[in-house]
Amino acid sequence: MAASMIGNGRSKGRNRYRPLSEINVTPLVDVMLVLLIVFMVTAPLLTVGVPVDLPKTEAAQLTDEVEPLVVSVNAEGVIFLQETEVPRENLVPRLNAVTGQRPDVRIFVRGDKAIQYGTVMEVMGLISAAGFTKVALLAEIPDTMKGTR
Repeated sequence: MAASMIGNGRSKGRNRYRPLSEINVTPLVDVMLVLLIVFMVTAPLLTVGVPVDLPKTEAAQLTDEVEPLVVSVNAEGVIFLQETEVPRENLVPRLNAVTGQRPDVRIFVRGDKAIQYGTVMEVMGLISAAGFTKVALLAEIPDTMKGTR
């Protein structure tokens, strides 16, 4: 290869800087592993709700993009809106405040299977009487049905 040389021995023109053709993936792998560990640790903490032992049903699961409000009644009869304990008399005002007076917001009612059916129905009645139209009960799918879907 013939190259013209200048008096100080450097080549002229384009050959002065050669592109680096190797990509160092070690920092990328390090970042990805750290993110994987962070997500593995935080994922179990993201489950919203009060621990309630739901009854089992064979109904199909609902698929909805918008996350609904969840009203839970635990085994002692205490009412929770999402994860916050709410007295029975303050449930409807809190729902109105959270939803902005929109009656078309989907509200799920979760009732522990150890609690009386009437208590869960009273809570649903309060919500329906306040004008909310999309109120539904939640139940757990039995283990035999989970494998078939």
